[in-house]
Amino acid sequence: MSRHVSDREELLREATALVERAELAVVGFEHPVIVGFRRDGSGSFFFGADPVYQFNTAGELRRAYIGGLLYKAERGRLVALRRERSAAEVALVRSNLSDEESANLMAAMRKRLDSLQVALAGGSFTTTGQVPTGADVPARIIRWLEALPAEIRNARVPNVA
Repeated sequence: MSRHVSDREELLREATALVERAELAVVGFEHPVIVGFRRDGSGSFFFGADPVYQFNTAGELRRAYIGGLLYKAERGRLVALRRERSAAEVALVRSNLSDEESANLMAAMRKRLDSLQVALAGGSFTTTGQVPTGADVPARIIRWLEALPAEIRNARVPNVA
């Protein structure tokens, strides 16, 4: 447990690309939720160490980390990358998601984000840390979630720009 607390503290302190970020204890969520925004407004959501969802400025999913797999958007589709270690190297093994697998991932993500939005809008959370300290990051998170399209699409590319 202490390792996870340390990881969260490091993320909140060291994720400097996320110029506004907050750690929230949210009713109904087992682990603290950390949400941050880059200068361009793109958002990243960390539900504990897993899952993690990263979006571009249009609210499209560009990367995710779920169940030990890295997912990234390529040309509007998702691919999964799995690390395979051998004595000599670490290789990333790639697999394309089927339409059904992609739809299931997106539906689970949408459900989790909707639950977060309802909890935040209802005040069922406590801010346990944020950077910068004077900002109202929870209000920004609520606005960002409200602006998401009903159907979240996959980005064309996994990077922000």
